[in-house]
Amino acid sequence: VELVESGGGSVQSGGSLKLSCRYSGLTYSKYCLGWIRQTPGKEREGVASINEQGSSRYEESVEGRFAISQDNAKNTLYLEMNSLKPEDTAMYYCAAVATDYCSRSALMFGYSGQGTQVTVSA
Repeated sequence: VELVESGGGSVQSGGSLKLSCRYSGLTYSKYCLGWIRQTPGKEREGVASINEQGSSRYEESVEGRFAISQDNAKNTLYLEMNSLKPEDTAMYYCAAVATDYCSRSALMFGYSGQGTQVTVSA
């Protein structure tokens, strides 16, 4: 599985960004796609996940602000981030795992990309 992220950048608090992840080699009938983020000195955190049926889950602090989606025709995963806060600053990684049960924690045990940096200034 190959995952390539894009769309990160620097924005002011309250701004928006949309991350994209082009994936290939995802041949599993049941899988979980999603986004993980990490800041220096902190553990990785699952932000959002979506399964092959389109069912999604979110970390509590981003619920209502972030939206995960996928375009199967384009093999692309998205994370639309609105009302960004300084605490959202992190390296964001696209992740994929073959699993019957999709969750943010399951993403920690799969494939991930090289990451894209998101910086939110106050």
